[in-house]
Amino acid sequence: MAGLPVSEGEVAFDAPNAGKPCTTWYKVVGDLSKSTDPVLIALHGGPGAGHEYLTSFTDLYEQYSIPIVFYDQIGCGRSTHFREKLKDDSFWTVDLFIAELDNLIDHLKLRERGFYVSGQSWGGMLAGAYASRRPQGLKKLVIAGGPASFPLFMEYGKRLRAALPADVCEALEAGDRDGNYETPEYESASAVFYKRYVCSIDPLPEPVTKAFENLKNDSTAYLTMQGPSEIVVTGNLKDWEGWKDAHNIEVDTLLLNGRYDEVGEFCVEPWVPSTKQFRVIPRIKWIVFEKSSHMAHWEERERFMQVVGTFLKKY
Repeated sequence: MAGLPVSEGEVAFDAPNAGKPCTTWYKVVGDLSKSTDPVLIALHGGPGAGHEYLTSFTDLYEQYSIPIVFYDQIGCGRSTHFREKLKDDSFWTVDLFIAELDNLIDHLKLRERGFYVSGQSWGGMLAGAYASRRPQGLKKLVIAGGPASFPLFMEYGKRLRAALPADVCEALEAGDRDGNYETPEYESASAVFYKRYVCSIDPLPEPVTKAFENLKNDSTAYLTMQGPSEIVVTGNLKDWEGWKDAHNIEVDTLLLNGRYDEVGEFCVEPWVPSTKQFRVIPRIKWIVFEKSSHMAHWEERERFMQVVGTFLKKY
């Protein structure tokens, strides 16, 4: 980000039942005082992956002059951590992260100027849930690789696993039976899944590596809400059905996923109007990136930014 106008800060957040003071760390790319245009708020995945792997979004500032707000959701990165809240389903909720996002928006005084929200993976789920509440100031929504239904995501994951080589499937099944997801064999088999369906770039971009480091450093939120891995879902999101409230989303929405995405068409389709009896987002455009898995913002970076930038500025 050398040469770009960047500012950082922290905002106090009164997290319900936190039991201690809490802060959300954020970074703004662009000078908000020199523009009245809407700001893009980037919601990272995980939960717990941190903001770094979304830094390719700075292209949108450079190419389309869209100011961007990155932040680390509580529980990861430079925001307050809560390792003591492991498996506390009453603390780690979607409502918690919506309250944190609202708090950040109010701190930055974005309601009147307006803002866009873009969420990737879990961030896409959070973005959809947030938009369903019709927040004041929201202008447009981008959901990238965000499942509309976690049960469908889990079912699709089983299909993807079944398509892996036999020895890889065996190693994954052994981990499931033993409940041991940290053996060299299981980690090697998981790496095959991740390379096919999460990020196909080899070697991984350094910011993407940082996401995995963040999750390893503090997996509290991820273990509680998702589970041990992308492959094994045991957390409190397992029954989440975001599409049920999607009809409440009033803003223009861009839905994105990759052809080889762990969040495939089967998982995102309920966001979209169809003949099925889903309550869907009324005004939505869906684009599939043919050469990508779960991280088209790296795998097809140039086209991804062109699609998102055009949607936000011209659509």
